[in-house]
Amino acid sequence: MYMSNKNSLKCSISGVFIIAYKEDTTILEKTLQEQGFNYELLRQKYEPEYKSYSPSYLTLLNHKNAWIKASEEEKSSLIIEADFVPVINFGLLPLPFNLENYNVGIAWLYTCAPQIYSVSDENYAQGFSTSAVAYIVTPRSALELIELENEVRLNSGTNNYSTWDSTIDEFLRGRGFQNFVPFRNYGEHGGLPNLEHYRYGLSRVHRADILYDRLAFMPIYAGRDKFKIWRLFRERFQGRLKGILRLLFGKYLRLKIIRNSSFPLRLIRFAVWRQLFLRI
Repeated sequence: MYMSNKNSLKCSISGVFIIAYKEDTTILEKTLQEQGFNYELLRQKYEPEYKSYSPSYLTLLNHKNAWIKASEEEKSSLIIEADFVPVINFGLLPLPFNLENYNVGIAWLYTCAPQIYSVSDENYAQGFSTSAVAYIVTPRSALELIELENEVRLNSGTNNYSTWDSTIDEFLRGRGFQNFVPFRNYGEHGGLPNLEHYRYGLSRVHRADILYDRLAFMPIYAGRDKFKIWRLFRERFQGRLKGILRLLFGKYLRLKIIRNSSFPLRLIRFAVWRQLFLRI
């Protein structure tokens, strides 16, 4: 379906870092191997001082470890969490940004509550997303992101819940970087509902609003019994519906952004065209 080229995901990054704790990553690793990716599994080791740390802060520490490693690479790195489920042939998909752009900060391959700010004539969209399930960072932006952990530790503490992943866009833009969202998602957040999110008034579940293709393997949330196909359909349908509603209610592309844009039709075309796809 896709032709390999120098701007494809697989050909454009140094490798993949998998963020994990106790999750089984066997199928994910097998998928990466089959698609020809170099990858490293970063499984967090428990330390006594971690006992009082919040789950969100522990996750941040693991991402910081990946940022340190990514900052030492020659090319950009893909960082994914253990419950990410890529679409088939996702390594052949095009990058969501221009490789020659020196100011790339982060490029999300999976988005949650995304927004777009601008669309280039090459159809690359700058925008916002929360969630750190799957994203690309450059060595330069990874080096800056290491400081984000210090800010969270000083401002929120190690024991408190923080929505640090929703601050990445502002953090990097404040340092002169440009952040990109994909035309469609390269995969799905396959994990179970996050109870920590729910306790703090946030949605327990977030799914991709639109995928590039079918998933490479069954996500955890579908289960393993005879109802797994039904659960997969239900979750994907809800994700698609939510994405369409966010578009219709001006949350994906805000009216203020359209009014202030020099190329409003380009923004509208990008926002609408990505949803004109029958696959859920």
